[in-house]
Amino acid sequence: MIIDRQENTTVITQENVSLGKFIDRLDESYPKYKNDHLILNLLSLSKLTANDLMEFLELSRDHRKAGKSFVIVTDTVNYNDVHEELVVAPTLKEAYDVIEMEDIERDLDF
Repeated sequence: MIIDRQENTTVITQENVSLGKFIDRLDESYPKYKNDHLILNLLSLSKLTANDLMEFLELSRDHRKAGKSFVIVTDTVNYNDVHEELVVAPTLKEAYDVIEMEDIERDLDF
């Protein structure tokens, strides 16, 4: 995993390991980043499916309940197939935009 922390946002990039191993490492290190907005950069996984993203559903729910954004970045999944509770963006720029919009919604109590 490659970790890039900027202000209150942490980008965790998947390296050349399996998705399962990435999830295990993410679970182990999650306490360090639980107070940040999280972006999971999975752009290096070319055979990712919407079903694979379900592995992140529970973590995403818990993180969002705590008032923080949780965005998965991938450009290989059909967004219509993704579970409605998961936030997926095709680029890092769009992931940052999602976090900015969610921050505004939280500030306005939406």
